[in-house]
Amino acid sequence: MQLADIDTANNLVELFLSRADERGDRPFLGAKRDGAWQTISWNEAAQQVCLLAESLRKLGLEDGDRVALISENRPDWCIADLAIMAAGCITVPTYITNTERDHLHILDNSGARAVIVSNAKLSGPLIPAMMGSGIADHVIAIDDIKKFQSGGLTQHDWADMMQGDPVAARAAVEARIAAITREDTACIIYTSGTGGAPRGVMQHHGAILCNVAGAAEILKEDFGWGEERFLSFLPLSHAYEHSGGQFLPIGMGAEIYYSEGLEKLAGNIEEVRPTIMVVVPRLFEVLRTRIMKQIEKQGRLANYMMDRALSIGEHKARKGLRLRDRPMDLIISKALRPKIRQKFGGRIKAMVSGGAPLNPEVGVFFDAMGLTMLQGYGQTEAGPVISCNRPSAGIAMDTVGPPMKGVEIRIAEDGEILCRGELVMKGYWQNKSETERALQNGWLHTGDIGHIDAKGRIMITDRKKDMIINDKGDNVAPQKIEGMLTLQPEIAQAMVAGDKRPYVVGLIVPDAEWALEWARTNGEKFDMAQLQQLPAFRSAVREAVDRVNKDVSVVEKVRQFTFADEAFSVENEEMTPSLKIRRHKIRERYQERLDGLYRG
Repeated sequence: MQLADIDTANNLVELFLSRADERGDRPFLGAKRDGAWQTISWNEAAQQVCLLAESLRKLGLEDGDRVALISENRPDWCIADLAIMAAGCITVPTYITNTERDHLHILDNSGARAVIVSNAKLSGPLIPAMMGSGIADHVIAIDDIKKFQSGGLTQHDWADMMQGDPVAARAAVEARIAAITREDTACIIYTSGTGGAPRGVMQHHGAILCNVAGAAEILKEDFGWGEERFLSFLPLSHAYEHSGGQFLPIGMGAEIYYSEGLEKLAGNIEEVRPTIMVVVPRLFEVLRTRIMKQIEKQGRLANYMMDRALSIGEHKARKGLRLRDRPMDLIISKALRPKIRQKFGGRIKAMVSGGAPLNPEVGVFFDAMGLTMLQGYGQTEAGPVISCNRPSAGIAMDTVGPPMKGVEIRIAEDGEILCRGELVMKGYWQNKSETERALQNGWLHTGDIGHIDAKGRIMITDRKKDMIINDKGDNVAPQKIEGMLTLQPEIAQAMVAGDKRPYVVGLIVPDAEWALEWARTNGEKFDMAQLQQLPAFRSAVREAVDRVNKDVSVVEKVRQFTFADEAFSVENEEMTPSLKIRRHKIRERYQERLDGLYRG
């Protein structure tokens, strides 16, 4: 397997079939069924992709038709995605957490002619809404779902779509994809909507291949290629996981195992023993908190070792490892770090963080624990990865590394990061005005503010549209403050505000485990709503906020705060599926309460 294969591939299906021919009967896709991990080989997957592609064509689908894919992460997701492209069509991935309204918007906006849906839970509310609406002609069910009456829709079973002559199907696919170029649209990925209605980003084959080539180069040159194994956790409908968790391992000839979900993720990591993980910062924050709490319960020696590891790690991140710290660092490497690494399967080469800014303190923590963390940066409109930290360039936790291969970066006069290269989208589906706003003279206007350091690494300040500008004209980056707040043991989630206001205020979600322990210690009933009314409880949270205030500038200090009624979540639409807070939704719900902080 060579990097050149990725650079010269004409499309994603061609790359996949090439890797399948090389890997043959070796494991490719793995999932847990009936309590045990089961795998599908590269050859089996290639056969299913080709058979499904030909069955899609027999339904009457033509080149360029859109096919929606609504499914949880599983091997069939990858097979369906590749088959849609192999049929000459365009995949429209859709979050399983979407509301019925969002599903219908995406299906209608994309003009999808067919929908592949995984199970009855997802199809149940959706199919009745589609009937008679003129949206799509065909529904393909991966699992058994309730048979439905026509209503303009024709139902097909996954097993039936896998019938046919494998040899003839492969030949037909190869003939078809010979005409698909890197310029052709591979998928339309709808942004998760942190600031409004989702828009369809048209990603072409070359954009994703450019991403795969750049990321594969980093992994090969800085870590070496072997028998790699990825654990897929983030939604595959998210561009970050779609490129980094599916097509990157395909390009590397790696295995992909699918996690059972957040609750079982820790166990899945130990069982699968991945070599590479692609994760969002919020998950790293959760894992850091869990590890810290486990160490706290292990006695004085374990806590001393942890404190020394973090102290050494923080100094190492700033100025390098001191000579006097080397003996203790060696002890930590033998006594503490192996135990932490074992919690991640013991084979991790690198954990890649992306999708949102990573708090440098979290990065330093994992580095101190002996786990290499690479922070990447990008957006759906850019394939989605623009840059990534790499050891050979010198990892600095407050940067997102240098641009990847084939990526050109420029900083505009107002500090906005501009990007150019094959990875940049062709535009937003059926949205000319937004396309013209985002793409100007060949440059993608990312909407992010930042600069490039002396070593060529990108440093992100904040989202341009999220930047708080107070009533004196000072700029405040909310994500920095929020990240510092959520590292406090008392605080699980936070959002700060203060645009056109005299100071910054915060909306706080207390940490449930901490609140439970506080209630026990203080002889109070554990009822979050009631606890929030207690002056002593509020004072304890205030102490956490004040710790953060000591480390920020005057204009960044959180002067007042209030509590949220419940945690921000995907279910209440206050977080995206990639676990970023949706500010506009939170403001809609709590604006009056936040405004009250300026009157009190």
